Amino acid sequence: MKKLDLLITGIGGQGVILASDIISEAAVSAGYDVKKTDTLGMAQRGGSVISHVRIARQVFSPLIRAGEVDILLAFEKLEAARWSYYLSPGGTAIINDQAVPPLSVSTGSEQYPSDEEITGLLKFKTGRIYFVDGVARAEEIGNVRTVNTFMLGCTSVFIPFENEIWKDSLSRHLPPKLMEINLRAFEKGREVMSHVRQ
Repeated sequence: MKKLDLLITGIGGQGVILASDIISEAAVSAGYDVKKTDTLGMAQRGGSVISHVRIARQVFSPLIRAGEVDILLAFEKLEAARWSYYLSPGGTAIINDQAVPPLSVSTGSEQYPSDEEITGLLKFKTGRIYFVDGVARAEEIGNVRTVNTFMLGCTSVFIPFENEIWKDSLSRHLPPKLMEINLRAFEKGREVMSHVRQ
């Protein structure tokens, strides 16, 4: 792998920063240079959260230019659409098929875009678009709060790190009492995406 630029996005409370930390640490363990930067905005109030993660043998800047993202991981559909212009042509979009309407939609001043509109925006950039029902999968696993770990498992299929490196990184960022269920979520994400990707 020469280089990999990832943009991870969602809303406050969805675990965007945790996911980017786990990916970054896994990359360092795999022998890569990593730079990352986070933008939280109004994260505590459900606002947009964005994390840039750049992985290569040598990285000079943490910021990814628009049009150069190799993997867009979105924990919410509107956030995928909002940041779709960052995708490189032929990049990969992995999207949790969940809608969390922002305040402007809740008050009626704006409408939440349709699935067709969201997909249309993404298709301007790539045909490699994967919608995954992370919430339903996390509920099947037994804890809806494992959505971010499940989505991380989905994303890991596109990143050539050994599974043990991922597990080690997860163990450094999660409390021991939550490791078992999060590992199940991570492995389920890998399984689901491996099947969908075929």
